[in-house]
Amino acid sequence: MIEVRRATAADGEAIGIVHAASWEAAYAPFFDTEFAAGQISSRLDRWHDRIADPEGLVLVAKVDGRALAFSWSMPTAESEAELYSFYGHPDGWGTGVAAALMTGTLEALRAQGIDRVHLWTLRDTPQSRRFYSKSGFTETGATTERDFGDGTPLAQVEYELRLS
Repeated sequence: MIEVRRATAADGEAIGIVHAASWEAAYAPFFDTEFAAGQISSRLDRWHDRIADPEGLVLVAKVDGRALAFSWSMPTAESEAELYSFYGHPDGWGTGVAAALMTGTLEALRAQGIDRVHLWTLRDTPQSRRFYSKSGFTETGATTERDFGDGTPLAQVEYELRLS
């Protein structure tokens, strides 16, 4: 059974584990081993503060009590929000947990009066791009580069979804 709910402080460690495992599988190949290891480790302990921030919305999706996916979004303008993080543990890939989490995330944002959600994802991550398209997001045509701290910017593409 998949449970999707707002994260609590008790979920911080589990969300960090999901984030680190997902980031390692999807993003580590873009970086040298030492830098990637630091980035993976840094994802383990950043979630308690984000969960506690009343401006943000952190949802967790659990299967049989185990956290396997999470999302983090914040309002960016009147009736708009950005989906800053959407990650699923590799153990949950293909199980439907990410789709359930996306449904729950979009429902929660709609309930907050959000009409437009946008996100940025790496251009060279076809799995995430397919997922966002399957979830109803479309590319806006906007691109940017993101430097994760190693001095090598990676191309990102923007997706959006109108909720109204």
